[in-house]
This record gives sequence, structure tokens and C-alpha cells, in this order.
Amino acid sequence: MDKVYIFDTTLRDGEQAPGATMNAKEKLEVAFGLERLGVDIIEAGFPVISKGDFESVKSVAKHIKNSRVCGLARSIKKDIDACADAVQCAKKSRIHVFLATSKIHIEYKFKKTKDEILQMAIDAVRYARQKNDDIEFSPEDASRTEKEFLFRVIEEVIRAGAKTINIPDTVGYGVPEQFGQLIHDICNQVPNINKAIISVHCHNDLGIGVANSLAAIKNGARQVECTVNGIGERAGNASMEEIVMALRTREDYYHCATNIKTQEICRISRLVSKYSGFVVASNKAIVGANAFRHESGIHQDGVLKEPSTYEIMKPQDVGFVETGIVLGKHSGRHAFQVRLKSLGIDLKEEALNHAFERFKNVADKKKQVYDEDLIAIAEDESKVVPNTWHLVSLSVVSGTNIAPKATIEISSQEKIKKVSSSGDGPVDACYKAIEKIVKVKAELLDYSIQSVTHGKDALGEVTVKVRIKGKKYIGHGASTDILEASAKAYLNAINKMLFLQLK
Repeated sequence: MDKVYIFDTTLRDGEQAPGATMNAKEKLEVAFGLERLGVDIIEAGFPVISKGDFESVKSVAKHIKNSRVCGLARSIKKDIDACADAVQCAKKSRIHVFLATSKIHIEYKFKKTKDEILQMAIDAVRYARQKNDDIEFSPEDASRTEKEFLFRVIEEVIRAGAKTINIPDTVGYGVPEQFGQLIHDICNQVPNINKAIISVHCHNDLGIGVANSLAAIKNGARQVECTVNGIGERAGNASMEEIVMALRTREDYYHCATNIKTQEICRISRLVSKYSGFVVASNKAIVGANAFRHESGIHQDGVLKEPSTYEIMKPQDVGFVETGIVLGKHSGRHAFQVRLKSLGIDLKEEALNHAFERFKNVADKKKQVYDEDLIAIAEDESKVVPNTWHLVSLSVVSGTNIAPKATIEISSQEKIKKVSSSGDGPVDACYKAIEKIVKVKAELLDYSIQSVTHGKDALGEVTVKVRIKGKKYIGHGASTDILEASAKAYLNAINKMLFLQLK
């Protein structure tokens, strides 16, 4: 079977989703997850746009050894220079150059002629080729570009040194039959296309980004650009996990395979969800909570008799954890650590101690402790930023005819401070009490709760997005007490802000 290269742009295009900004340490942790997953190329960012993005790409390039690290650049020398500098320390690197070629972009954005645009593309690729021997070129908005001009651009940039030609459906305008035909025509009408790999980058504005990507593969594309959980600008990108599992499940039709270690899919999905702040929908294909659940009696009966009656994939093939009881309140620290390692989690000593203590507390409160509970606890402790402030205790008084009041104790450098505050609701009261102590005013932009497991005693995860002094931060917290989880999430966001201010 032919190999399809997976080009993951979660750290670049995915991070461009409004509210999904990650800090450098979070980006690096996601990059390590992508490397474990077996991603061929990691597009780590857009180095020229900010010093922070440059340093993030440079950090990923320095630490990633197995995947090729790529940076994005406009067809401008300063962009290419920044990109080349950011990825130069990578074991394997690439510069990805792009330039819009559609009539609407040429006329309204550039106000140039086609010949001028063509020369810009050629010059950019030639210049980038002097900096790196692996150049990818994208004719932005290719799906709305006149075919004859598109073919001409592709032929010339390959001649100039591009090894990969990416065909972006930038605004999600393509439909599968038409987009597949475009790839077919490129394969048959660009004379030197055999000297390059055809890639596709499909957006999901019409909800068919994955379908367009698969149609392109069927017609000759051998690289797909995608993101974990399908995150990205507007309606997002083609979902990596959906493309990979479609190719694996329907090998009989596509006759293609990837290098992806599919058992890592759920793990990276959770990580990206955690750092982007975007909760994965329960009905999301492959990684949604309901992806392998059956409620219909007919379906349940069929699956119990033979799983393949209603399941075309095995849950364990994508890393879904077991749902049975795995540990209890009588379990020891060693058993706890071994179980975490079997779930792919390796905590440092201090974080492990905190996680074990929290596990014991949860085990005392819950009848059943699931693997999902353990993962949530471990992720809550594996902070990528130090905790300037720690939650010590929390008590809340609230009711239908009572003004909510929260009393909170939080510590910093072993000094404990206690304060009470009222609010419009118990969560608001908690947050106002925290603000009194930490002397930070945060605007709450988004607040979401997700049940980690089922049942009345389920562990809950709270994610908050806040704005502090014009900048946005995402915080997370987990507990069987949703108010405790809410306070932890708010403190986590404030700790991130304080950490970044000290850098």
C-alpha cells in the first residue's frame, strides 16, 4: 500500500482558532505527544508573527527527534529568514512557503497581475531553497484558483526547488467530487509533478474537510494537513484522527496506510482539548465520549454477541481506556504508579505524590474509580507552569433565598490567606474571594463543566477562559466537588498569567 504522510498543523493552524492560544511549554508538550503518535511532519508555528511564536518553534525544533519540524512563511524574505532560523536546529526540518493565487486574492489583496504573483512564488521558493533543502509551497485558496494558472504556478515552483506542493481548500469551498478531480488533473496535467509530493489542506466550513481530504488521497495526494480534534480557524480543519482511522478501517478502498500509532489518538485528543480549552463533543467521531457507546437494546444485543455487528473499529485501537474499576481506597502507591504508566502517564515525584493523595481522597468519596478519573487527576497535577497559589480549603453557603457566600483559603510560599466574599452565584463568590487575595482582576470569558465519568459521584473537569490585562488565559481544574474544580481552574489561569509575567 502507498504511504500517506501526516502533516499535523495543530500547533499552527489549530492554534489560530479564536481562544486556543497555547504557551511555549504547552506547545512543546503537545509536540511530544504528536511525536509519540507518529506524526511525520509537525508544523510548529508561524515564526515571524511574534517573538513568542519564534521561540516556540525553535523549542520544538530543538527537542523533537523523530518527526520533521516545519515552520510557515509568507513569500517574503523576512518570513523565510525567521522560519529558517527557528527550525535550523531540528534533526529534520522544512520551510513551508505560501502565496495566494486565486483571482479574488490577487485582485483585492495583492492588486497585482498573475505574472507578478508567479514571479513572487518562484523567487520565494528559490530563496527558501538556499536556506533549507526541504521546501513546501502552498498556492493559497487553490480550490478557487483558475486551473490553468494553478498548474502553471505548480510547475514553476517545482522547477524552483519545491519538494511538496500543498493544495489548500483555504475557505472550505471544495466538495469531494470536484476537489478530488482537481487533484486528479494536477497529477495528469502538470508535467513535472512526479518530482513532488501532492499535499492537501482542507478547511471544514461546509463540514466536509475530511471527505475532501479522502477524495484527494483517492486521486493521488500522498500528504494530508490536518489537526487533532479538527481545531482551527472558523469551523476548523480536517480532523487528523478521522482521516487516519478512515484510511485504516477502509484499507480495502484507499489502499493507503500511515505511520500513526492509533492507540495514542485518545491521549493526544485529551491533551489538545486541555490546552486549547475546546471540549470534545460527545458525538465526535473517533474520540467523542459516545463514539463506542451503545444504548439501543438491539445494538447492545448485537455487540455482546459479536462486536463487529455495530462496531467497525475496536475502542482499544484508538486508545479508549477501560471503563471498569481499576483501583480502590485500599490500593497502594506502587499499584497507582504502575496503573498510570500503563495509561501512558509518567509523573515526576512531587506531582505523583500529589496525584496519589488526590486519588485516595477521590476513592473515599466514590464507589468506583475509573481510568478516566485517574487520567483527569494526573493531568490536573502535571502542570506545565508552577503553582504560585494553591487552594487549601473552600466552603460555600448558598440557597434559593440566600445570597451566596464563599470562604476560601489559598497559600503562596507556605503563607496561607483566608477571605470571604459574596457573589451572584457560588462560583462568582469563589472567584471574587480569590481576586481579593491574589490582587488580580480577571474577566471570565467562558466557563464549561465536563463529567469525566458517569454517575452522581463523577469527577468533574472545569475549564475557564479569562482575560487579564488584555491577554487571554485558559485554566483547568478537576474534583468530585464542582465548586472546588471551579476554584482550581480559576487559580490555574491566574498562575499561568503570573508565570508568564515572570519570564
